[in-house]
Amino acid sequence: MQIYNTLTRRKEPFTPIEPGRVRMYVCGMTVYDYCHLGHARVMVAFDVITRYLRHRGYDVTYVRNVTDIDDKILRRADENGETIASLTERMIEAMHEDEARLGVLAPDQEPRATRHIDDIIAMIETLLAKGYAYAADNGDVYYRVRRFEGYGKLNNRDLDEMRSGARIEVDEHKEDPLDFVLWKAAKPGEASWPSPWGEGRPGWHIECSAMSKCCLGETFDIHGGGPDLTFPHHENEIAQSEAANGKPFVNTWMHAGAVRVNHEKMSKSLGNFFTIREVLEHHDPEVVRYLLVASHYRSAINYAPESLADARKSLERFYNSLEGVSFEGIDAASIEALTEGAGSDFDKRFSAAMDDDFNTAGALSVLFDLARELNRAKKEAPDQAPALAAELRRLGGILGLLQQDAAVFLKAGAGELPLSEAEIQAKIDERAAAKKAKDFATADGIRDELAALGIILKDSREGTGWVFEKPEG
Repeated sequence: MQIYNTLTRRKEPFTPIEPGRVRMYVCGMTVYDYCHLGHARVMVAFDVITRYLRHRGYDVTYVRNVTDIDDKILRRADENGETIASLTERMIEAMHEDEARLGVLAPDQEPRATRHIDDIIAMIETLLAKGYAYAADNGDVYYRVRRFEGYGKLNNRDLDEMRSGARIEVDEHKEDPLDFVLWKAAKPGEASWPSPWGEGRPGWHIECSAMSKCCLGETFDIHGGGPDLTFPHHENEIAQSEAANGKPFVNTWMHAGAVRVNHEKMSKSLGNFFTIREVLEHHDPEVVRYLLVASHYRSAINYAPESLADARKSLERFYNSLEGVSFEGIDAASIEALTEGAGSDFDKRFSAAMDDDFNTAGALSVLFDLARELNRAKKEAPDQAPALAAELRRLGGILGLLQQDAAVFLKAGAGELPLSEAEIQAKIDERAAAKKAKDFATADGIRDELAALGIILKDSREGTGWVFEKPEG
């Protein structure tokens, strides 16, 4: 298995620290508002990564944190006239609802910053003792960036470049403008915790260094997050953790790609900012998940009506293949025998794609080949169809896809039906009567009439079914 490492900027063979075990930490949400599409991208990307690592036999400990105290949370709670606890609990519950609808499995551990204050303070004390941090006279504690020799290695930038190019907040209490806060002194009325430096709260960066150490140890296998976190957040995590622990922090750094809306950066100022729940009000969750899975996790995704339509059409191709096939009771040996007998080892090809830096686009191309083989078998070798269908669902499940009942999914796409289901069935019955009377012109005319409305008839030995494909234009 090869994984692209952001730190080294190349693909590398993946060798976990402990054979057979993977420890992975992913930066989660700051819970002051509902999760947006960018969060969905990270959620789904690392869900697929976790699912596949487990499929490969690894014992995975997946940790995704929650930031439940920071300036945005304080401001939003004040604006809403509610307590911080009320706001964060409400947003965490909403986050769990969103990820469940997208088929995202819960992480093994979900540490919250406010529950690790003692761990955070202990790490800051270590940094102070080693000379990597200093307490200012205003009650804040800062990290000495220039004291850490490797600062900038994740982003391949030197300190002078960062100093001239970055927008750095002017703070007269800092020794150097590049220094960042580890502990913030509380203002009157703010949420705070006691510390050796007075009442205050942790800075954002130190939270993840402390929580990841507590959950996974001083050095672990994979650290992931969104594309906007490489600098300064992950750069600062490396500096804090390696200075405090005296050991390498993470072996492999992974970052998901951005989400663009109609090829533009998603932002509230452009009016193209969408929360997950806003999107799921109008689109099937599996269609949204497919859109997020269909591209390589490191590539940017374009969210647009046409991309969602393409995602639905792709899923319909899979579910059309699965429709009408019963594969209950098919065991693994039967699947292996029949898929190999059909001329292809789909599992090996699927794994080869996923072993190449979790290439989901390549894995899906294998599933399309499998669906085509299933369609052939349904017509030419019906005894092979159940095992092929079971294999398609099994491999799709590794991506978190194709687990719905095929007929249910296909009918769900009929939300804009030009006719009622009863009217469609009446047309199907009329066509069947015409065929029985050998009036094939009338039967074909009914079929073409329905097709013009987007209602595609599907004849089989079990009868005639249908799917709805909204006509273009």
